[in-house]
Amino acid sequence: MAEPKNISAGELQEILHVIRVNYGYDFCNYSHASIKRRILHCMNKGNIGSTYDLKYHLTNDPLFFAWFLQSVTVNVTEMFRDPLFFKELRTNVLDKLAAYPLIKIWHAGCSTGEEAYSMAILLFEHGLLDRAKIYATDLNPANLEKARKGIMPLVNMKEHTQNYIQSGGRNDFSAYYTARYENAIMRKDFRESIVFSQHNLVTDQVFNEFQLICCRNVLIYFNKELQNQVLNLFYNSMAPLTYLALGTKESLLASEIRSKFITVSATNKIFRRKD
Repeated sequence: MAEPKNISAGELQEILHVIRVNYGYDFCNYSHASIKRRILHCMNKGNIGSTYDLKYHLTNDPLFFAWFLQSVTVNVTEMFRDPLFFKELRTNVLDKLAAYPLIKIWHAGCSTGEEAYSMAILLFEHGLLDRAKIYATDLNPANLEKARKGIMPLVNMKEHTQNYIQSGGRNDFSAYYTARYENAIMRKDFRESIVFSQHNLVTDQVFNEFQLICCRNVLIYFNKELQNQVLNLFYNSMAPLTYLALGTKESLLASEIRSKFITVSATNKIFRRKD
Protein backbone atom coordinates (compact mmCIF):
# COMPACT_ATOMS: atom_id res chain seq x y z
CA MET A 1 0.00 0.00 0.00
CA ALA A 2 1.36 3.43 -0.91
CA GLU A 3 2.36 5.58 2.05
CA PRO A 4 0.70 9.02 2.31
CA LYS A 5 3.08 11.91 1.69
CA ASN A 6 0.92 14.77 2.94
CA ILE A 7 -2.39 15.70 4.54
CA SER A 8 -4.32 18.74 3.34
CA ALA A 9 -5.59 21.33 5.82
CA GLY A 10 -9.15 20.14 5.21
CA GLU A 11 -8.23 16.48 5.77
CA LEU A 12 -6.44 17.38 8.99
CA GLN A 13 -9.51 19.21 10.31
CA GLU A 14 -11.68 16.19 9.48
CA ILE A 15 -9.35 13.82 11.34
CA LEU A 16 -9.22 16.07 14.39
CA HIS A 17 -13.01 16.39 14.31
CA VAL A 18 -13.42 12.59 14.31
CA ILE A 19 -11.08 12.30 17.31
CA ARG A 20 -12.85 15.06 19.24
CA VAL A 21 -16.39 13.75 18.58
CA ASN A 22 -15.62 10.08 19.26
CA TYR A 23 -13.12 10.31 22.11
CA GLY A 24 -13.17 13.84 23.53
CA TYR A 25 -9.52 14.63 22.77
CA ASP A 26 -9.14 18.08 21.25
CA PHE A 27 -5.96 18.50 19.19
CA CYS A 28 -7.28 21.46 17.18
CA ASN A 29 -4.97 24.00 18.84
CA TYR A 30 -1.88 21.87 18.67
CA SER A 31 0.73 23.13 16.23
CA HIS A 32 -0.67 21.96 12.90
CA ALA A 33 2.78 21.22 11.51
CA SER A 34 3.58 19.05 14.52
CA ILE A 35 0.29 17.14 14.71
CA LYS A 36 0.25 16.59 10.93
CA ARG A 37 3.77 15.15 11.12
CA ARG A 38 2.74 12.80 13.94
CA ILE A 39 -0.40 11.63 12.12
CA LEU A 40 1.59 10.89 8.95
CA HIS A 41 4.05 8.92 11.07
CA CYS A 42 1.16 6.87 12.50
CA MET A 43 -0.33 6.24 9.09
CA ASN A 44 2.99 5.02 7.73
CA LYS A 45 3.61 2.88 10.81
CA GLY A 46 0.11 1.39 10.60
CA ASN A 47 0.26 0.90 6.80
CA ILE A 48 -2.79 3.15 6.31
CA GLY A 49 -2.79 4.59 2.81
CA SER A 50 -5.49 7.28 2.98
CA THR A 51 -7.10 9.67 5.42
CA TYR A 52 -10.44 8.00 4.59
CA ASP A 53 -9.12 4.68 5.94
CA LEU A 54 -7.67 6.47 8.98
CA LYS A 55 -11.02 8.09 9.79
CA TYR A 56 -12.77 4.73 9.36
CA HIS A 57 -10.45 3.04 11.85
CA LEU A 58 -10.68 5.94 14.31
CA THR A 59 -14.47 5.88 14.17
CA ASN A 60 -15.00 2.14 14.45
CA ASP A 61 -12.11 0.68 16.42
CA PRO A 62 -11.42 1.95 19.98
CA LEU A 63 -8.39 -0.37 20.24
CA PHE A 64 -6.96 1.24 17.15
CA PHE A 65 -7.49 4.67 18.71
CA ALA A 66 -5.60 3.57 21.85
CA TRP A 67 -2.68 2.59 19.63
CA PHE A 68 -3.04 5.80 17.63
CA LEU A 69 -3.01 7.95 20.77
CA GLN A 70 0.12 6.23 22.01
CA SER A 71 1.78 6.80 18.63
CA VAL A 72 0.66 10.37 17.99
CA THR A 73 1.64 11.76 21.40
CA VAL A 74 5.30 12.51 22.01
CA ASN A 75 6.71 10.27 24.74
CA VAL A 76 10.41 11.17 24.74
CA THR A 77 11.65 11.30 28.32
CA GLU A 78 14.40 10.10 30.66
CA MET A 79 15.40 10.44 34.29
CA PHE A 80 17.15 13.72 35.15
CA ARG A 81 16.72 14.88 31.56
CA ASP A 82 18.66 18.14 31.12
CA PRO A 83 20.78 17.56 34.26
CA LEU A 84 21.62 21.24 34.74
CA PHE A 85 17.91 21.95 35.19
CA PHE A 86 17.77 19.52 38.11
CA LYS A 87 21.02 20.99 39.47
CA GLU A 88 19.33 24.40 39.45
CA LEU A 89 16.42 22.94 41.41
CA ARG A 90 18.87 21.56 43.97
CA THR A 91 20.68 24.84 44.47
CA ASN A 92 18.03 27.55 44.03
CA VAL A 93 14.54 26.09 44.48
CA LEU A 94 14.33 23.20 46.94
CA ASP A 95 15.57 25.26 49.89
CA LYS A 96 12.72 27.71 49.25
CA LEU A 97 10.18 24.89 49.04
CA ALA A 98 11.41 23.58 52.39
CA ALA A 99 9.64 26.51 54.09
CA TYR A 100 6.24 24.96 53.28
CA PRO A 101 4.72 22.41 55.71
CA LEU A 102 3.25 20.54 52.73
CA ILE A 103 4.99 20.69 49.36
CA LYS A 104 2.79 20.06 46.34
CA ILE A 105 4.42 19.62 42.94
CA TRP A 106 2.72 19.10 39.58
CA HIS A 107 4.43 17.40 36.63
CA ALA A 108 2.11 18.21 33.73
CA GLY A 109 2.57 16.03 30.65
CA CYS A 110 4.52 13.46 32.65
CA SER A 111 4.64 10.80 29.91
CA THR A 112 5.87 7.54 31.50
CA GLY A 113 6.98 9.18 34.74
CA GLU A 114 10.76 9.40 34.56
CA GLU A 115 10.91 13.10 35.51
CA ALA A 116 8.42 12.62 38.35
CA TYR A 117 10.62 9.88 39.81
CA SER A 118 13.62 12.15 39.38
CA MET A 119 11.80 14.76 41.46
CA ALA A 120 11.05 12.16 44.15
CA ILE A 121 14.78 11.41 44.38
CA LEU A 122 15.65 15.12 44.70
CA LEU A 123 13.10 15.56 47.49
CA PHE A 124 14.37 12.43 49.26
CA GLU A 125 17.96 13.65 49.17
CA HIS A 126 16.90 17.01 50.64
CA GLY A 127 14.85 15.39 53.42
CA LEU A 128 11.58 16.67 51.98
CA LEU A 129 9.91 13.59 50.50
CA ASP A 130 7.95 12.71 53.65
CA ARG A 131 6.03 16.03 53.48
CA ALA A 132 5.73 16.31 49.72
CA LYS A 133 3.17 15.06 47.23
CA ILE A 134 3.93 14.86 43.53
CA TYR A 135 1.01 14.96 41.11
CA ALA A 136 2.00 13.63 37.69
CA THR A 137 -0.55 13.95 34.91
CA ASP A 138 -0.81 13.04 31.25
CA LEU A 139 -3.61 12.77 28.70
CA ASN A 140 -2.50 9.27 27.66
CA PRO A 141 -3.81 6.51 29.99
CA ALA A 142 -1.28 3.99 28.64
CA ASN A 143 1.58 6.25 29.74
CA LEU A 144 0.07 6.61 33.21
CA GLU A 145 -0.39 2.87 33.65
CA LYS A 146 3.26 2.32 32.84
CA ALA A 147 4.35 5.19 35.08
CA ARG A 148 2.45 3.86 38.12
CA LYS A 149 4.40 0.61 37.98
CA GLY A 150 7.71 2.45 38.18
CA ILE A 151 9.32 -0.12 35.87
CA MET A 152 11.98 1.02 33.40
CA PRO A 153 14.31 -0.87 31.06
CA LEU A 154 17.47 -1.75 32.96
CA VAL A 155 19.54 -0.89 29.90
CA ASN A 156 18.52 2.78 30.32
CA MET A 157 19.82 3.08 33.87
CA LYS A 158 23.43 3.73 32.82
CA GLU A 159 22.34 6.90 31.01
CA HIS A 160 20.00 7.84 33.88
CA THR A 161 22.90 7.41 36.32
CA GLN A 162 25.11 9.74 34.29
CA ASN A 163 22.33 12.34 34.20
CA TYR A 164 21.90 11.98 37.97
CA ILE A 165 25.60 12.55 38.61
CA GLN A 166 25.65 15.60 36.33
CA SER A 167 22.64 16.99 38.21
CA GLY A 168 24.69 17.03 41.42
CA GLY A 169 23.72 13.62 42.77
CA ARG A 170 26.26 12.11 45.14
CA ASN A 171 24.60 8.89 46.28
CA ASP A 172 24.71 5.42 44.79
CA PHE A 173 21.99 5.69 42.17
CA SER A 174 21.50 1.91 42.06
CA ALA A 175 20.12 2.11 45.63
CA TYR A 176 17.03 3.84 44.23
CA TYR A 177 15.81 0.86 42.22
CA THR A 178 15.78 -2.92 42.23
CA ALA A 179 17.14 -4.76 39.21
CA ARG A 180 14.92 -7.65 38.16
CA TYR A 181 15.76 -9.50 34.96
CA GLU A 182 15.82 -6.81 32.24
CA ASN A 183 13.94 -4.18 34.26
CA ALA A 184 14.61 -1.66 37.00
CA ILE A 185 11.82 -1.13 39.55
CA MET A 186 11.80 2.18 41.41
CA ARG A 187 11.68 2.08 45.21
CA LYS A 188 8.29 1.70 46.82
CA ASP A 189 8.49 4.95 48.79
CA PHE A 190 9.13 6.86 45.55
CA ARG A 191 6.17 5.17 43.84
CA GLU A 192 3.91 5.98 46.80
CA SER A 193 4.93 9.65 46.81
CA ILE A 194 3.51 10.22 43.30
CA VAL A 195 -0.15 10.44 42.30
CA PHE A 196 -0.47 9.58 38.61
CA SER A 197 -3.76 10.69 37.07
CA GLN A 198 -5.24 11.67 33.72
CA HIS A 199 -5.50 15.39 33.04
CA ASN A 200 -5.95 17.12 29.69
CA LEU A 201 -4.31 20.53 29.54
CA VAL A 202 -6.63 21.51 26.68
CA THR A 203 -9.95 20.87 28.41
CA ASP A 204 -9.41 20.32 32.16
CA GLN A 205 -9.20 22.95 34.88
CA VAL A 206 -7.32 23.83 38.07
CA PHE A 207 -7.38 20.93 40.55
CA ASN A 208 -5.01 22.04 43.34
CA GLU A 209 -2.58 24.77 44.44
CA PHE A 210 1.10 24.03 43.90
CA GLN A 211 4.50 25.31 45.01
CA LEU A 212 6.20 24.01 41.85
CA ILE A 213 4.78 23.18 38.42
CA CYS A 214 7.00 21.43 35.86
CA CYS A 215 5.74 21.30 32.28
CA ARG A 216 8.79 20.69 30.17
CA ASN A 217 8.78 20.22 26.40
CA VAL A 218 4.99 20.17 26.09
CA LEU A 219 4.11 23.75 25.09
CA ILE A 220 6.24 23.50 21.95
CA TYR A 221 3.53 21.28 20.44
CA PHE A 222 0.77 23.88 21.01
CA ASN A 223 -0.12 26.97 18.99
CA LYS A 224 0.16 30.39 20.65
CA GLU A 225 -3.50 30.51 21.69
CA LEU A 226 -3.30 27.18 23.49
CA GLN A 227 0.05 28.07 25.04
CA ASN A 228 -1.52 31.15 26.63
CA GLN A 229 -4.50 29.11 27.82
CA VAL A 230 -2.27 26.53 29.49
CA LEU A 231 0.06 29.13 31.03
CA ASN A 232 -2.95 30.88 32.56
CA LEU A 233 -4.06 27.52 33.95
CA PHE A 234 -0.65 27.12 35.56
CA TYR A 235 -0.69 30.65 36.96
CA ASN A 236 -4.08 30.02 38.56
CA SER A 237 -2.76 26.76 40.02
CA MET A 238 0.15 28.44 41.83
CA ALA A 239 0.46 30.07 45.22
CA PRO A 240 2.24 33.47 45.27
CA LEU A 241 6.05 33.32 45.09
CA THR A 242 6.08 29.73 43.82
CA TYR A 243 7.81 28.23 40.81
CA LEU A 244 7.09 27.28 37.19
CA ALA A 245 9.56 25.27 35.10
CA LEU A 246 9.37 24.97 31.32
CA GLY A 247 11.44 23.15 28.69
CA THR A 248 14.67 24.41 27.23
CA LYS A 249 12.99 25.61 24.01
CA GLU A 250 10.02 27.22 25.78
CA SER A 251 9.61 30.70 27.21
CA LEU A 252 7.23 33.18 28.83
CA LEU A 253 8.51 36.07 26.71
CA ALA A 254 5.63 36.06 24.21
CA SER A 255 2.94 35.01 26.68
CA GLU A 256 0.10 37.01 28.20
CA ILE A 257 1.37 36.34 31.74
CA ARG A 258 5.07 37.23 31.36
CA SER A 259 4.69 40.31 33.60
CA LYS A 260 3.36 38.14 36.44
CA PHE A 261 6.64 36.23 36.80
CA ILE A 262 10.27 36.93 37.52
CA THR A 263 13.01 34.85 35.93
CA VAL A 264 14.97 32.63 38.30
CA SER A 265 17.05 30.97 35.60
CA ALA A 266 16.84 32.05 31.96
CA THR A 267 19.06 29.16 30.91
CA ASN A 268 17.05 26.47 32.68
CA LYS A 269 13.66 28.17 32.17
CA ILE A 270 12.62 28.45 35.82
CA PHE A 271 10.28 31.29 36.76
CA ARG A 272 8.77 32.52 40.02
CA ARG A 273 5.27 33.89 40.33
CA LYS A 274 5.16 37.41 41.75
CA ASP A 275 3.28 38.16 44.96
